[in-house]
Amino acid sequence: MGLMIYNTLTRTKEPLETIEPGVVRMYVCGPTVYDKAHIGHAMSSIVFDVIRRWLEYRRYRVLHVMNYTDVEDKVILRAQELGVDSIELAEGYMHDYDQHLKDLNVLPASVNPRASTEIEAILEMVKGLVDRGFAYQVDGDVYFRVAKDDDYGRLSGRRVEEMRAGARLIVDERKEAPADFALWKAAKEGEPAWESPWGMGRPGWHIECSAMNLHHLGEQIDIHGGGSDLIFPHHENEIAQSESFTGKSFSRYWVHNGMLQFEGEKMSKSLGNVVTVEEFLEDHNGNILRMVILNASYRKPLKFNQDVITQAERAWERLKGALRPATPMPEAPEKVVADLNTQVEKTRAGFETAMDDDFNTSEALSHLFELVRGINQARDAGVESEPLGEAQRTLRELSEVLGLELELGGGIDREAEAFIELLIEVREELRQAKQWALADLIRDRLLTLGVHLEDGKEGTTWRAG
Repeated sequence: MGLMIYNTLTRTKEPLETIEPGVVRMYVCGPTVYDKAHIGHAMSSIVFDVIRRWLEYRRYRVLHVMNYTDVEDKVILRAQELGVDSIELAEGYMHDYDQHLKDLNVLPASVNPRASTEIEAILEMVKGLVDRGFAYQVDGDVYFRVAKDDDYGRLSGRRVEEMRAGARLIVDERKEAPADFALWKAAKEGEPAWESPWGMGRPGWHIECSAMNLHHLGEQIDIHGGGSDLIFPHHENEIAQSESFTGKSFSRYWVHNGMLQFEGEKMSKSLGNVVTVEEFLEDHNGNILRMVILNASYRKPLKFNQDVITQAERAWERLKGALRPATPMPEAPEKVVADLNTQVEKTRAGFETAMDDDFNTSEALSHLFELVRGINQARDAGVESEPLGEAQRTLRELSEVLGLELELGGGIDREAEAFIELLIEVREELRQAKQWALADLIRDRLLTLGVHLEDGKEGTTWRAG
């Protein structure tokens, strides 16, 4: 069947067929950088990071563009409130978000364009739309004529006559029609501005992404992504202006992640229920947020509360626990090894089938936990390190496809593993010699390094984390 992907434009799952064989051009709308990023922003970045990782696992070369909106009403208003330069304000928040993406193990995009450095491309596109009759200027402002686009509204399913203006501000009575939206805005005092054929001004919100798409990926792309809150007006307007400018179909697939809901309500600054990425990472490993997101459908609203976080933490500990070293027994049944090898094959097949079905990460995780169960049963039965290690390598490989940083021993390298094993042997000799204080000292010092020792009937085992 191949890789199937849900297309918001057609409301159906469709087989992925790229414009250029073996290459995926993917543009994802990034944050408007006027404040600290919240975990809703992180959710979108993680979702499309997983999509990208799966495409690369399937041997596609992914050209991934994620923009920053640094010229926009919210950025300007926030800068005016603080009495700082709006571009410098945005620069600081972009730097912070770049670090957050690293902390969350999000692969860097091929390019991260920003509106303030794409003015030439934006002006070229606005001028082209005016020349083609799709846009008009009024007192230095330039608006898109929605009435000229016969297909306007097909992404969101809205009828033009039912719409209000597709902009973030109050309807401008100078416009030819309420639904017309701004491509270029005349300069106002204290705002960033650039020279244009219509006087000093700045780009509108929607034109930024269309121009950056065209500049970095070309006239047509394979996947356009973002949060479901961007379907209208942002993505609807992107389609209108891009296709009117090029005369070609813009994006083959429109992919949208659901909104994060805090205790049943959509998370937003206006509701005062925002959790920033910084706040979350102060208390939790970045893998925990991934586990929260992976355990649900990316297209549906994601409930976020302490219970969900606790479940994710327990699931993460289960994954890490499967990487504990073997405790071989002299007469481990051969059937246990055969069953483990069979489970490895079943897990990979099930994982791939789930991910090919519109990136079904929750189903993919369930297959990983079946492998975890098989690994734990094999360890308890006393299998040797080699077959157990092969299963653990598969677990780490598939976890990495989901962006989970699951290392052998929970992040302990192989040289450290050997040293830990040596210390465990020394500790056992100390215990046999009844030198309890020194044995406890080794245990306690290892614990401070994040290594937990567990004494059992079959000897001492260890785990990291």
